[in-house]
Parts: sequence; C-alpha cells; structure tokens
Amino acid sequence: MINETSFENFNGIEISNGTARIVVAREFGPRILAYSIGDGPNILGWHPHAAVTTDLGEWKPYGGHRLWMAPENMPLSYAPDGVPVRVERNGELSLSITGDIDAARVEKRMTITMDSSGSGVTIEHRLTNHGEPREMSAWALTIMAPGGEAVVPNEPFAPYSGETLLPVRSMGVWSYTDFTDPRWTFTKDEIRVRVDESLGNAQKIGVLNKQGLAGYRLNDLFFRKSFEFVEGATYPDMNSNTEIYTAGSFVEVESLSPLRRLDAGESITYTERWELAHSSEFQL
Repeated sequence: MINETSFENFNGIEISNGTARIVVAREFGPRILAYSIGDGPNILGWHPHAAVTTDLGEWKPYGGHRLWMAPENMPLSYAPDGVPVRVERNGELSLSITGDIDAARVEKRMTITMDSSGSGVTIEHRLTNHGEPREMSAWALTIMAPGGEAVVPNEPFAPYSGETLLPVRSMGVWSYTDFTDPRWTFTKDEIRVRVDESLGNAQKIGVLNKQGLAGYRLNDLFFRKSFEFVEGATYPDMNSNTEIYTAGSFVEVESLSPLRRLDAGESITYTERWELAHSSEFQL
C-alpha cells in the first residue's frame, strides 16, 4: 500500500506491506527518510540542521538514505538536492523517485520495491550523467539512527598455510582514521564501529567486501544491507565497495558500485537489498 504521509513536517510518501514501513521525501532528494517494522522505531537517522556550504550552494543531508556520486568531490558530490522529486508509482508496493539534473549535471533516481510480506526492500539506484564524460561510481549512503554499532564482516578466517599466502582483501583509511579510537572493535569475524555522541572527531574506513553485506545494530534491532560484489572490478577509494563513517551522533553505512566511465546520457544502475529484524532473528 502506498499513501501520502508526513515526516518531521515534510511531505512524504509511505510504502507499507503491513509488516514493514518505508517513507520517502517529496520535497527534496531522492531520499528515504524512514524504515521501520510497523510503527516501531525508525532505524534511519535524522539531522535536519546539518548543512554544508559549497560553491554550488548549500547542501543538506537531512537524514536517511541518499544516492551520491563517488569518488567524493567537493563540490560536485555535494550538489544541492533541495527541490521536489518526481514520483512514479510502479505498483502497490513500488515507486520511483527522481531528482532534477543537479549542478554537477547528474540525475539521481531510486526505485524502491517492498516485498509483499516481511521486511525486505529492494532499492535500485541510478546515476545518469548529463555532462562531460566522467568516471564515477554509484554511492549508496545510509544514515543510521544514533546509539548503535555499524558492522562489516571480515573475509572467512583460515589459518596460516601454504594455501593462505596471499591477502584476501584491501582496506582504505583516511588521514583522520585512528585505530586507537575507542569506537573501533576488530574481531576475527567483524569490524565494528560504535557511535559515541561525546566523540565528535570523524572516523572512517573502507574495505573491499567480498561478502556483499554490512549492517547496523541498535538496541534490539538489526539492519542489514546486501549488494553485489563484482570480482575483478575497480572500486573507488583504494578499491573499497563498503565504507563506514561516524562523527558524534552521525553514522553512515555505505556501499559503492564499480567505477565506470560515463558519456553524456549514460547511466549506472546499482542495487541494494535491505532487511530489518530484531537482532535475535538474524545477524550478518
């Protein structure tokens, strides 16, 4: 079922199958603002007062899930998207939201399709280049509600032997990444990043994630996104297809498509699969 609704005094559209609920923004975006089990807590974060001033104008994250162009570029990645989106209903549980061609000459579109039962949602992202030929990646960034912990799986562990002489993944770190920061936890199976509102300094990591999974644990909820890993492809940021960023109460679980050179009129399409459940029901 698709209905008009409101979210934090903004006009929106709700998709619900009776179990799960998604809310998308009408007045800016494309942006998914809420994802919950029924009327339960929204697993997505909301930061309405955050803003970045660029040569292209003021860009606001607002919150929730967005589509960007990678590698990150100032100001092109931050092209403002504060105008109403075009909405196309594709069925009882599916709609597409498309933004205007922005100041970076890129058009962003999401098609959101909810399963007929359960919490599963499929999100197809499409970037279309309307400018000069450019190499880019579709970058799916999900701002999570504060207070939880982001989780990225490690590659399957195997003990040292003649069969394990080569590395199994690459890792990208930023100049401000500090692994002595208490928000980081490294285990045999996972890399975890805890959100701490008292620590405002930024932390970020990128990995080549062949498992195609990432998640976020908040109280008794667990959010999981899955995406395709393309063997042999080149990804942005030292070959990272999964990135985690946090600063204070702000945290993002991000995935990226392979890099592609797009001529004017060409597009990248990239799909994520979302699930939300009580954490006892599933993990990564």
